[in-house]
Parts: sequence; structure tokens; C-alpha cells
Amino acid sequence: MIVIQDVTLQRGTKVLLDKASVTLNPGERVALVGRNGAGKSSLFGLLNGTLHEDSGEVVVPAHWRLGQVGQNMPETSETATAFVLGGDTRLQEAQAALTAAEASGDGMAIAHAHTLLQDAGAHDASSRAQTLILGLGFQVNELDKPVNSFSGGWRMRLQLARALMCPSDLLLLDEPTNHLDLDALVWLEGWLKRYPGTLLIISHDREFLDAVTQVTVHIEHAKLNRYGGNYTAFEEMRAQQITLQQAAYSRQQEKIAHLQKFIDRFKAKATKAKQAQSRVKALERMERLAPVLTSADFTFEFQEPPQLPNPMLAIRDASFGYRGADYVAPDASNAGEVEDFSTSHVLREHQLQTGEALADVTASDTVILRNVDRSVLAGQRIGVLGANGQGKSTFVKTIAHALPLLAGRITEGKGLRLGYFAQQELDVLQLDDTPLGHMIRLAKAHPDIAAQAGREQDLRNFLGSFQFSGDMVSQRVGSMSGGEKARLVLAMIVWQRPNLLLLDEPTNHLDLTTREALAMALNEFEGTVMLVSHDRALLRAVCDDFWLVGHGTIAPFDGDLDDYQRYLLDMARQKRESLAEAAGAARQAAASSDKPALSGAEQRKLQAAQRQQYLEQRRPLAKRQQQLEQQMDKLNTEKAALEAQLCEPLDPGAIAEAGRKLKQCTDALEEAEMDWLEVSAELEAVETAYQGAAA
Repeated sequence: MIVIQDVTLQRGTKVLLDKASVTLNPGERVALVGRNGAGKSSLFGLLNGTLHEDSGEVVVPAHWRLGQVGQNMPETSETATAFVLGGDTRLQEAQAALTAAEASGDGMAIAHAHTLLQDAGAHDASSRAQTLILGLGFQVNELDKPVNSFSGGWRMRLQLARALMCPSDLLLLDEPTNHLDLDALVWLEGWLKRYPGTLLIISHDREFLDAVTQVTVHIEHAKLNRYGGNYTAFEEMRAQQITLQQAAYSRQQEKIAHLQKFIDRFKAKATKAKQAQSRVKALERMERLAPVLTSADFTFEFQEPPQLPNPMLAIRDASFGYRGADYVAPDASNAGEVEDFSTSHVLREHQLQTGEALADVTASDTVILRNVDRSVLAGQRIGVLGANGQGKSTFVKTIAHALPLLAGRITEGKGLRLGYFAQQELDVLQLDDTPLGHMIRLAKAHPDIAAQAGREQDLRNFLGSFQFSGDMVSQRVGSMSGGEKARLVLAMIVWQRPNLLLLDEPTNHLDLTTREALAMALNEFEGTVMLVSHDRALLRAVCDDFWLVGHGTIAPFDGDLDDYQRYLLDMARQKRESLAEAAGAARQAAASSDKPALSGAEQRKLQAAQRQQYLEQRRPLAKRQQQLEQQMDKLNTEKAALEAQLCEPLDPGAIAEAGRKLKQCTDALEEAEMDWLEVSAELEAVETAYQGAAA
């Protein structure tokens, strides 16, 4: 087990841990939570040995193998598969041993090295690595591409796959979901649920933590507080503790005031002096309770938009993507003035007014989405779903005027005012400028808004409401944390009073408190929201409609996020089946081309061996499938009974208990269903492979 005993850790002048203690048991999946800067990553540093405690003791079993995601951006010409294979340290050691043994000609050492390779799973190591790569969203044709041909976000996915490939007893994951879309995130959840070792996760994605973890360690006031249960259970227990602590503190303050009043009133009277003295001693002996010192929650709100055009946008026969190098923009000299339109939108308006043909896609253009016909109405809450690389950000950037439309029309409602949160905040921030400098420049660009709240003191007060106060308004943006930059972008958007919000992964650097503040503000916003996010809690809280970006177009998704998750699991199953079929066909082709024709007896013997192998592979999977079906039947029965119970009149305590049991039952049912889908997919793959071999 991991034991942290009376540990003090100081970084610079800040004390991150002060005589903090916690114990973590083998096999536990632990969420490490706390405000940004509380010391979560520093605690990881203590566990992996890159930091050392100032006092106290950190004990991690010496024989435990550690897995963690590399923080450096990999720069290598290795293929994706080879790079991820390199994370299997046990396999690499066995291969190094074989190389050394072969060089020395030592037969015993060679035999021993081959045994080590067998134990390390060398026979299926490549397929395991490729399963990890494909699960994290890569395509089959990318398995052999060099690592340095991928963008930064995809390289970090390869770093994650490499960490998962490493055989480990302790796995440390710091914000593993930041570069993942929903399909990769759902896959990662399933993988981590099956991880047999001890797992510590830092994440600001509450649904991810709820799905994966079973213990929560909260860093607050330089202490480590352990809670049994996932993040939602932790929130409930902590709220109860705060309520009880505040009540106890209030009662003690009343008692102190009563004793002090008696002392002040009677300490000078001889007849009461003894009783007054006894109360003085009682006050001295009393162990004072501390008041509840929780940091003030961050909240903000969007101002009411000055107008709400309806529809906001009309998109007709549109193509989205990137212009090629040989594109020449048409002459816009006669386009006239169109308020709030970028050049690309001015050209489109000019084309509509003059009857000119709309621009065609050129041969060098990269088209990602075609034939898009959608309308965006006032008050809509649209969640944009789809895998990375399918065109979500391209679509939003084009709406936000950051990219030109390749073909078709986008008609904007009169008075449309956009608020755009880019996936990379650096797209809209100047690193050498300050928050106040950004706001002053914004006020100059929008004199209509600045006339009401454009004085420097007004801008300072406004920044203060987003926790930029004092010297922070003059701090260089480049020196700020990711969360502070994200808050600055939010502040700039709110100040402009938009009526259409385009939010592309706005939560990547926000802590849980700020994410909840954003969800509350969006729910109260009177305009229209288009949201791209892998944060399911935010999507559930904000969005009423979903659009699915994929297969080169955009279509409405008929369902909620649970339906989308099932859709992703079905797609993953079909992908595994197609890979299994391809592998079976390749094996069959190799067998038919390399082997001579078998006699009848040899053929029957081979078929018997194949059938025996098939039955041995199928039997445990079929048994597991049957067990899961029985478990799901039992859970469905229990769920129906609890739902019926909640329909009856109950006292508050019974309602709370029934609700808690229903939540546990629903979570268990969802996990069983996911396991059933995975087992069923494995069973189908085994049967497909056997049928292919038999054919």
C-alpha cells in the first residue's frame, strides 16, 4: 500500500502540504481533487520520486512498477506502433537480454531470454499496442506513420497509449482526457475500469471521475482528506461535513459568548468571583473549533443580449475546410459595408446581391464537410458531437469568421453578435499583453459597448469580477496558467454581450468549480449556444439539441448523450469486427499460399484442433456473457423496484436512501452493459475467426 505520513512539502514560499497523511490500498482507483495550485501535481512528484518531502515519510512498495504519461512532446521518426511498444519496459528488457545473449553465443542465456519474451507477451505485443492506438482514436492507416508526422494533441495521445502499454502496479494520470474526444474518452474509461493495479487520476471531468474512481482524496488547506466513493459521493459527504462543522462552530461561539458575558458581568463581585473564575478556566480548556474556511466559489453571468435575431444563421449547401495555396479571392471592392461581417462573409453577401455564382471548391482545397444545410435559431442550445478530425472545430471556426467558407451560403441574422471561445486560447490572446491591455483594445474596437462601460476603472472592476484584481490586471498573459487564460477569454466574451456563443472545448484548462460556474452562466444565457466539448457534465447541463459531425457532413443526432455513448460502443464493436475479419482473411491467405495440400486425415485432424481451440476460447467468454446477462436482469429488477418505491409517499430519509440505492444500481447496470458489449464483441471475433479458419 501507499502510505503518506505527516508529510510537509513546500515549493518556494508556499506550503502545499502541512503534516498531511493518507493511506491508499492496492488496487484502488483514486481521484485526486483540489483547486488549481493546491498541490495535486506536486503530490504526483512525491510518488514518482521527482520531488522529495521536506519532512514526514512517503512509502511506495519498492517492487511496484510505475506507469505515467511522459510530459515531453515526443519528437521521433519511429512509427506509432513502435513508439507505443517502447512503453512495455518488461518486453524491452527481455529483448535486450536476447540481443546480449545472442551476441555472447550463450545457449542457456538465449533460452532464458526466449522464456522472458514469452512471459512478457511478445507474441501479441504488437496487436496490444495497436489496440491501444486505435482505441484512442487513430485510424488503421496511421499505425505505421512516424510519430513526428502527427500534431501535438495526437502525439500526446500516443504518450498516453505508451503509458498504458507499460506493465505497472501504480499508474499516475494527470489530466488524461484533455486531448481526447468523447469516443476515445469512453474507450479509456472502459480500459481503466479493467486496470488491475493502483490508479491515481487528476482530472476536472466529473463524469469521467464518477465512472472510473472509487476513492477520492481532496487536497484542501494543505491537508489530504480521504473519502470513500467517486466524485459525486465526495461532494455529498463534504457538503454534509461542512454543514455539521459550521453548526458545531456556531454552537461553540454561542457558548463562548454566554461564558464571556457571565465573566464580564460578575468578575468584580465577591459573591460571584469563584463562579466567574471557573468559567475563565472553562474557556481556557475549551478546544476551539475553526470556522469553515472554504474559498469563495467563482460565479459570473452573461449580460442580456441587446437583440436576438431569428434565425441566427441559415447555412445552405455549404462546404467547410481549408483553402489551397493557389486560391485567389474574388474582388470585393463593390461589396459595400456589411456590419460585423468578415471578408469571407462580405464576399458571400456581395455574391447574393449581384447574382454572381458562389465560389467553387478548387482542386487544391481540403474539403472536410460538404452539402451542409442547417439553421440556428434564437435560444437554441446545440451540442456538436463527433470524433476528432471529423470537422467540428473547422465548422465552428468558419462560423466565427476564422476560416473562409469554401462554397455555399451562410446568412447571418441582422444584429448577430458572436462570442467565440477558441480551442486554443492563444488564438485570441497576445502573450506579451496584459488583461487590462486586452480589455482596453476590446473597448476601442467596440465603441458602442465602451460608451456604457469603457472607462479604465470600469474595465478594472469588470476584470475583478473574473478574479483578475490588484497587480494581476497588469501581469503578462504569457506568464499566466491555462486556467487564468481561459478565464480571461471568458471575460472578453462576456463583455461584448454576444447573442450567439461559439464554444470550442472551453473547459480544457478550467477546474471543476469554474466549469460549474460556466454551466450555470450558460443556462441563464438568453441567447444561442453552440458547444463543442468532451465534458459530458457540461453537455448534459447545457444542451437540448445535438448535431453529429461525421462522414463528411453534419446531421441532427436523434438521442441524448447516453444514446451517443451506446452509438460509440457500437461503432467500436464494428471496428473490432472488421479488424478481426481482415486478420482472419490474411491468416487464411497466408496458410493457403504457404502450405501444401493436406490429406483427408490431416485435414480432419487440423479441423479437430481448430475446433478444440475455438471451444477453449469461447467457453469462458460465453460463461462471462451469461453471468453478465443474469446480473443485468437482477439489476433491472432492482431498479424497477426502487423507481416504484420512489413513486410512493416516503419520509425524506427514505427518499434519500432510495435515491442513493437507485444511483448505485444505475451505475452498476451501465458498467455491466458496457462489459457485456465488450465480451459480446470478443465472442463474435472468436466465432468469426473460427468460421474463417474453417472455410
